[in-house]
Amino acid sequence: MSGLTRRALFGRASLALSGAGAAAALAGCSSSTGVRAEDGFAAGDGTVTLVDPAQRTPLPSLSGTTLDGNPLDLSQYKGKVIVLNVWGSWCPPCRHEAPQLVAASAKTTGVAQFVGIDTRDTNKAAAQAFVRNARIGYPSLYDPDGALLLRLRSVPPKAIPSTLVVDRQGRRRAGARGGACHHVGGHGPRCRGGQVTPLDVQAALLAAQYGTPI
Repeated sequence: MSGLTRRALFGRASLALSGAGAAAALAGCSSSTGVRAEDGFAAGDGTVTLVDPAQRTPLPSLSGTTLDGNPLDLSQYKGKVIVLNVWGSWCPPCRHEAPQLVAASAKTTGVAQFVGIDTRDTNKAAAQAFVRNARIGYPSLYDPDGALLLRLRSVPPKAIPSTLVVDRQGRRRAGARGGACHHVGGHGPRCRGGQVTPLDVQAALLAAQYGTPI
């Protein structure tokens, strides 16, 4: 498994997918008051990892109840590319990232099934409002205690948001951790890395579906 820079990994695919939106600036997962679901969590560093075919491992079985109250088992999408996004309504980078994922989902209809995992959200109403406000049309499994996140194993519990692309054989194809930002000179957040964008997701989808060299 090799970790590559976003430019090196997706540069060749960008020619075919030019016009996709750039990532928005991010703020860290933090809050100034009260007990926080995000305590002990940190946004990822923007690292994108591509898994070599010989090293891909099956995604563990994941099932549960969606935020809408419906049962969902990822096995029902067998034979399709799955884009699995881990998020929480308490996480500012997740709010910035959501429109990008919605756009990517729309651009890849028929190619991939997007699924969210809403983790560490003890306030279900807040999570449902997040989905409504972001106009997220794909389902999200509700994971208030983080049990589903722990089953993933390949997603560090502190790297929220994170996105996985699963190939048609149910194996991890690519992964992206959301961007980490820091405050510079008191002038607001500046990002060291980037977050997952439609360009990133579509490039990984092309690789998963067509074996595009990237």
